[in-house]
Amino acid sequence: MNKNSNRFRLRSVVAVVASALAATAAWAVEPFTVRDIRVEGLQRVEAGTIFASLPLRVGDTYSDERGSAAIRALFDLGLFKDVRIDVNGNVLVVIVEERPTIADVDFVGTKEFDKAALQKALREIGLTDGRPYDKALADRAEQELKRQYVSRSLYNAQVVTTVTPIERNRVNLTFTVTEGESARIREVHIVGSKAFSESTLLSLFDQDSGGFMSWYTKSNQYSRAKLNADLETLRSYYITRGYLEFRIESTQVAISPDRKDLTVTVNITEGEKFVVAGVKLNGNYLGRDDEFKSLITIKPGEPYNGELVTETTKAFSDYFGTFGYAFARVQAVPDIDRVNNRVTLTLQAEPSRRVYVRRVSVGGNNKTRDEVIRREFRQFEASWYDGDKIKVSRDRVDRLGFFTEVNVETQEVPGSPDQVDLTVNVAEKPTGSLQLGAGYSSAEKVALTFGISQENVFGSGNFLGVQVNTSKYNRTISLTTTDPYFTKDGISRTVSVYHTTTRPYSQTTDGDYKLVNQGASIRFGVPFSELDTVFFGIGLERYAFDPNSATALSGLYTPKSYLRYFQCRTNAAGEGLWPAGWIVTGCDQKSVWGVPLTVGWGRDSRDSALVPTTGVMQRANLELGAGGDMQYIKTNYQYQQFFAINKQYTFAINADVGYAKALGGKVFPIFKNFYAGGLGSVRGFEQNSLGPRDVPLIGQTDGAPLGGTKKAVFNAELSTPFPGAGNDRTLRLYGFFDVGNVFGSRAPGLTDEQYKAQKKLRASVGLGISWISPLGPLRLAYAFPVKSQKEVLDPATGFVVIPKDRIQRLQFQIGTSF
Repeated sequence: MNKNSNRFRLRSVVAVVASALAATAAWAVEPFTVRDIRVEGLQRVEAGTIFASLPLRVGDTYSDERGSAAIRALFDLGLFKDVRIDVNGNVLVVIVEERPTIADVDFVGTKEFDKAALQKALREIGLTDGRPYDKALADRAEQELKRQYVSRSLYNAQVVTTVTPIERNRVNLTFTVTEGESARIREVHIVGSKAFSESTLLSLFDQDSGGFMSWYTKSNQYSRAKLNADLETLRSYYITRGYLEFRIESTQVAISPDRKDLTVTVNITEGEKFVVAGVKLNGNYLGRDDEFKSLITIKPGEPYNGELVTETTKAFSDYFGTFGYAFARVQAVPDIDRVNNRVTLTLQAEPSRRVYVRRVSVGGNNKTRDEVIRREFRQFEASWYDGDKIKVSRDRVDRLGFFTEVNVETQEVPGSPDQVDLTVNVAEKPTGSLQLGAGYSSAEKVALTFGISQENVFGSGNFLGVQVNTSKYNRTISLTTTDPYFTKDGISRTVSVYHTTTRPYSQTTDGDYKLVNQGASIRFGVPFSELDTVFFGIGLERYAFDPNSATALSGLYTPKSYLRYFQCRTNAAGEGLWPAGWIVTGCDQKSVWGVPLTVGWGRDSRDSALVPTTGVMQRANLELGAGGDMQYIKTNYQYQQFFAINKQYTFAINADVGYAKALGGKVFPIFKNFYAGGLGSVRGFEQNSLGPRDVPLIGQTDGAPLGGTKKAVFNAELSTPFPGAGNDRTLRLYGFFDVGNVFGSRAPGLTDEQYKAQKKLRASVGLGISWISPLGPLRLAYAFPVKSQKEVLDPATGFVVIPKDRIQRLQFQIGTSF
């Protein structure tokens, strides 16, 4: 057969499965030397792509086998719908039919899933604009989308894929979804329970048949993942109560004919209840058997508790880790006596090999510099692995407050059994806060507010805050900066400069005056241990007082306590309608200045600065007015402790006490008083409204809050992740109980009855929401005062003798904790 007249054609039977592609020649071609290769049918693909993929070159010997290999290679590119090879003399002609290119991918009718997230998922598998259209991938994506809808209990969801050809061999890919109604769980049954009632066991489940909050929690929407979590909760419930051989035999999910209702049935076998007969150690415990025995929480004579067994084995593994044995294996082996329903546990330990840390890597920090994280680490490279130091390091990084998640992973070094690498993975949170505001009122005209703070400025770990407020009642300009590593040893430095002008919001009850405060301070923090820091600081400040006596004729007044401190004079005999002592005629001391020295101590062992669940935080501070016009001492102490009840609930307590007094025969500066009431103190009462008050004017129902030289506040909170918060662990729901007050000397003119009423403790209970939002820490609380002061009237005159407390049930604030 003359090879110049021979013609050869191969076609693909199945384009997707390249390995199954069998090229069959219409009739065989005798081998020949390729003189030239031509390509036909290209539209968007470059010819160079073809030549680079062909296993044939000019000058090579062509054969049927090599032709088949060339076709397979071109199909493997995924760019072509059909490939043929023709032989024209000694010239190979490669004829291709390109797959259409995807111009756009769109979703129509998707409400349950975010469209952008779906498009991202398709992009990762190759279904996106600019890529060749692959029907197999599109079919697979359609089926996966249907499965995702089934996982959301949308069993009636329909997905239709539409491919619309457009110019230049391109197509638009559209997934049209009809979601339908989600299937609801109608009934949940547990079959085989004897020791506990079905209602008790079902109360453990997150999934149920619905309730009045199901519209929000979606607890009656079936999810296999949630069911698996509920089954693990059920298993844990039994195993922690002695049912060592508890088993879940099967689960059935039956759907109604209309695909709208589900019935979930769980079949279990409880087994017998076992009691721990004893605990033994076996294996290599590094000669520290007594130390390991002290870590055992399993108690003989009590029902078998799987959680205590896990807790003990983990404590053993962690303790091995403190000696460098990162891969110690600890296993609790049960010896079951089914006749007497007793079990003896043998804790088998194999420390394996001791290792040291080769390298510490940091990941996930797109903004924060590596050194900010590394300088908190106490596990060093080229040192023996120490589990305690790694835990301390993780907690120190978490307490920075820059990250929502901090995890440390340990990886073996291939080929080096005595080395490990540590990887610190963090998830950054917004650490900046920007506030811009403007307001207009007849009283203030235009008020502008500007504030910016950054806890991690430029990723350096430094804090920078600027505050500007042009409000008539609270004019502020301040600058604060903190360098937590002013020295390499970890000594911090904080510098503050400020100028504030404050006026009472309610001039008729709190008085009409102006207090101007100017000052600057510098403070250093010296770490004395991993948890303890001592602070030393010095400042210079000035307070100027203006009683604004010109407004007295309008019916306003100035609190007598302020007039006494600044040695102000008032009209002695009265003028016309105004009582004696009401109108201010002048002040002998218009301003005071001082040099406050501060010494403080802080200890923080919390596991997180954002959402602590365990640990203690303590702060103590002493401020001494050492020079100038103000000579005083002011101390306060705060104690917080967090208890992890379980993975969901955290209980916390907070105590805040303070004491202050004047020195050298001076009067204590009234503007240095402690205050209580509101968020961060006793919720449900107006901010800073508790404690001593000025004597109210005749006809007025209230006097100005003055604060006090003694303070006692106690708070208790029980918090849990907010329902539906997902992975945002900072969004939490909490219940609280607050009690406290501030105390001070009696204001001039107060009766014994009025003074005693001011000294009584106030208390409240309520609910709230906290969230570390992109704008900063947010706290919302709704409180019910359970112990407050009611209004008392003089029966003879009808005037108010004892004013009622200023109640504010709903309170909201940015930047407040506890």
